[in-house]
Amino acid sequence: MHVLIVGGGVVGLACAHALADRGAEVTVCEAGTLGGGSTGRAAGGIRTQFSTRVNVELSLASVPVWESFADDFGVDIDYRRSGYLFLARSEETAAAFRENVAMQTDAGAPSRVLSPAEATEYLPELRTESFVAATFSAADGVADPHSAVQGYSDAVRVAGVDVRTKTPVTDLARVGDDGLDDGATETAAATAADFGGWRAETPDGPIDADAVVVAAGAWSGRVAALAGVDLPLAPRRRQIAVVEPEGDLPADAPLTIDLDTGAYFRPEREGTAIVGGHFSESDPDADPDRFDESMDLEWAVEATERADDAAAYFGPETRIRNGWAGLYAVTPDHHAILDEVAPGLVVAAGFSGHGFQHAPATGEAVADLCLGEDVCGVDVSALSLDRFESGEMLRERNVA
Repeated sequence: MHVLIVGGGVVGLACAHALADRGAEVTVCEAGTLGGGSTGRAAGGIRTQFSTRVNVELSLASVPVWESFADDFGVDIDYRRSGYLFLARSEETAAAFRENVAMQTDAGAPSRVLSPAEATEYLPELRTESFVAATFSAADGVADPHSAVQGYSDAVRVAGVDVRTKTPVTDLARVGDDGLDDGATETAAATAADFGGWRAETPDGPIDADAVVVAAGAWSGRVAALAGVDLPLAPRRRQIAVVEPEGDLPADAPLTIDLDTGAYFRPEREGTAIVGGHFSESDPDADPDRFDESMDLEWAVEATERADDAAAYFGPETRIRNGWAGLYAVTPDHHAILDEVAPGLVVAAGFSGHGFQHAPATGEAVADLCLGEDVCGVDVSALSLDRFESGEMLRERNVA
């Protein structure tokens, strides 16, 4: 079976790795460079503290891959298990935290509810008077997305995957018994065996495949539209600033999320820290090809001040060093679409900021969908495209 993957970020490469490992012939088409889209601008978080079980299970299935990545792929991804600390300012958020932890621990994640005083064990300068509860999991951490892309890209090439950079897919059409059709789609319940596959047009000529995987991040809506499929996916601009904190933020401090304000921060290398969050009520769609990739200084000042509202490390002497902006591919319920949306057309997109950490499990789930197997172990049926029409949407509350 030949599978064409559109998108060469960490999700697309993880899909290529899983499919090649199971014996499929795989081609990856990336419009730019590998990891040059959202992956290269990610904060690198890896956590099990989500508010829905499917996201927790995708994390739990991915963590073992990150743990053994250096041994299995030969690349050190600087995986640091300092934990995640979620903070609640309101009793409503605290109640949701308790529900989340009960679900997370039932799924196998070692998270727990803390009082603000208990949370100072992990973040000594926490402004405890501002919070009513916290949650922490030592299983959570951060890693380097760039190194993960390197590891995956090396591995898939060794496995025989045809990786084509600077190769955008400009059209997708189904191939039927009577030749190419007009790109219209049928029900996803039909099987790829009912037709002749797909033909993708590229500047270097057409590529025929039995199945196509759309894993193009914020560009996925455009790619799916080539096949006549409408994805409820919005590219949204998000920013990160690298700062030199005024205070001594411990190198092993957890990635901390002030959930009621949306601010987050974590230690970075050489005494610096990353601060982030989205604070504006306005959140317009961005053009993936023409958005501002630089950091807004006014936003960086606000992000730093909000971080200091949570913990006394980011006072007025904090220096803003640099930063950048990337894109979240956001769905209405902040969950990915992992589904065969038309015969032989699989979508793995819309992770709403969680694509990097869920990439290993996503690769296995996509391989299951393409090959008709059941290896992944995570039930991703709740992430089908038709949930948006049926009204059976999920709700991920732990989003920053």
